[in-house]
Amino acid sequence: MLSDTEDDPIYRADCPSRTILDQIGDKWSMMVLAVLVRTPRRFNAIKRRLEGITQRVLTQTLRKLERNGMVRRRVIGGSPPGVEYAITPLGRSLQEPFAALYDWTLAHIDTIQKHQEAYDRERPPGAPPEKVS
Repeated sequence: MLSDTEDDPIYRADCPSRTILDQIGDKWSMMVLAVLVRTPRRFNAIKRRLEGITQRVLTQTLRKLERNGMVRRRVIGGSPPGVEYAITPLGRSLQEPFAALYDWTLAHIDTIQKHQEAYDRERPPGAPPEKVS
């Protein structure tokens, strides 16, 4: 777990872990890796599996995952040529932590939804935020 000391580098803006945590904590990155766990897939096959993702966001997500070594891109010859994406061993190593996070979500979803409902009852939509003193 993270420490909380004044000189801990994770709090610095230039800490390399920030960009990596940003990527792996991104919902689309997690979902793309989950789609690729069983088999490599072409771009449009990934897009069809991920309801709500735009072509632009999927392209950006795949590029980041490829840049970080979590996904491998392979050009497939033919007419027209295609591109296939596969999870790498590094990307696959996230399977266990992602599964733990998903399991935690399922275990706590009812409690979280109750908190959301209570919060929403106390603060109707459009109400100004409470002032913090």
